[in-house]
Amino acid sequence: MSAGDTFGRTIQLFLVDGKPTGLRKATIHGWTGLLFVSGASAFGDLTAREEVDRTGVYILSGPDPEKAGATRVYIGSGNSVAERIKQSALKRDFWETAITVTTSDDDLSKGHAEYLEARLIELTSQAGRVTLDNGTQPDTSRRRLPEADVANMEQFLANLRIILPVIGLDMLKPQPRAVTQTAKPVEERTTVDVQFEIHHKSGVQATAVEEDGEFIVLEGSEARRETGYTSHSYSELKEKLIADGVLSEHGSDKLRFSKPWSFKSPSAAAAIVLDRSSNGRIEWKVKGSKQTYHDWQQAQAAKQEAAQ
Repeated sequence: MSAGDTFGRTIQLFLVDGKPTGLRKATIHGWTGLLFVSGASAFGDLTAREEVDRTGVYILSGPDPEKAGATRVYIGSGNSVAERIKQSALKRDFWETAITVTTSDDDLSKGHAEYLEARLIELTSQAGRVTLDNGTQPDTSRRRLPEADVANMEQFLANLRIILPVIGLDMLKPQPRAVTQTAKPVEERTTVDVQFEIHHKSGVQATAVEEDGEFIVLEGSEARRETGYTSHSYSELKEKLIADGVLSEHGSDKLRFSKPWSFKSPSAAAAIVLDRSSNGRIEWKVKGSKQTYHDWQQAQAAKQEAAQ
């Protein structure tokens, strides 16, 4: 295996009380980092754990009360994570999930924890996927650590990038190129991506690409206005996109994407474009062909299987 190759990782997820909605413990094999995850009902169990009464960082996350469909997070640190997260939770009503990050050998110092807190806030702000509830953004340059300690904490953060999405929080994941590199023409920033399109009988046309598991509808794509169909499950999201200016007026019966927007699935994207519940795996087709997204996926899987 060369230095540039990726490799598998073993993540262990332990249901402490045997319930999927209860307290969970998450670890990566060979890493001393230790995460506990709970909802409000198991919060007392989380703060009672001896491993949480250690130096580390924590995250409170939940729906953003000011932005429909968005997530809000608060990031903190402390010498006793158990005490600090209790104090923070009492001051905030939005949170539904609490995450604590300590180590199995209790080797994080106050300086380490403050560095991790500052970097987590910085990386989360850069990713732009959630709303930060933190009032200020700490300056990482003021968290002075020896060079070796900085390297160790950056490796610690690299493992958090891997494990946080597994427990349902992708706040550190960078936005796709198709979303962030808007200064470049669409053809240039999506040159390595297969483009998909919808051509609807209403005249609506939309183009999208898939990047790292996300389905991005590109700027200039169109969406149908209110069609009179029974309200579908993505109506609230569509209203948010209109309110935020992502979808703007385009004629009497259409809307237009003023900037690219990332969706969690082709079906979510198709529902917004067509203004009805849709099977995006069928609605989206490879640009310039009749091959559906589903058939394209099957063909890609067959190629990978043949190559092994």
